[in-house]
Amino acid sequence: MCSSKYRIVEFVMLIFISSRMNGEIASNPWYLRITTYSPLKYFGLDKPGMHIGVVGLGGLGHIAVKFSKAFGTKAAAGSLDGIIDTVSAVHHLLPLINLLKTHGKLVMLGAPEKPLELPIFPLLLGRKLVVGSQIGGIKETQEMVDFAAKHNITPDVEVVSMDYVNTALECLLKSDVKYRFVLGIDNTLNKS
Repeated sequence: MCSSKYRIVEFVMLIFISSRMNGEIASNPWYLRITTYSPLKYFGLDKPGMHIGVVGLGGLGHIAVKFSKAFGTKAAAGSLDGIIDTVSAVHHLLPLINLLKTHGKLVMLGAPEKPLELPIFPLLLGRKLVVGSQIGGIKETQEMVDFAAKHNITPDVEVVSMDYVNTALECLLKSDVKYRFVLGIDNTLNKS
């Protein structure tokens, strides 16, 4: 008999991956993609024809560019509707804020270890927003996965074998990596 005081619940998170996606690419952490997809959608920066900028073209930044392009937005210099800032180092926000149109949005995704200086006057004059975002929920993640499959949005990765792990780690220490390494175990398992 079930007690009304206690219940055992098993929670399983399932994200359906399109068969069109390569295994190593599909297994690349989804939180990296939802981290850029979610704020583009939430803050209305996904409308065709909008002018969007991306600061920091590493792991998150290059995915933000790909999603923006698939949404039909335009990369532009000058007057922008929004900027996705993925930089995790201390940097000046004023030049970025000055690039925004009235009602423009600067979306912070990077997390610098020290506080950033936030100039208030240009925000007040232009009704500009500086906001932050970290990640989306399960429903939005599934929406993002489906959108990524439909538009062939994949992260730029270098798939390496187990034999290359030590070399890959050396490259990481030297910051000699374009985006990220993914450990491909398929070939490793087939060797034994």
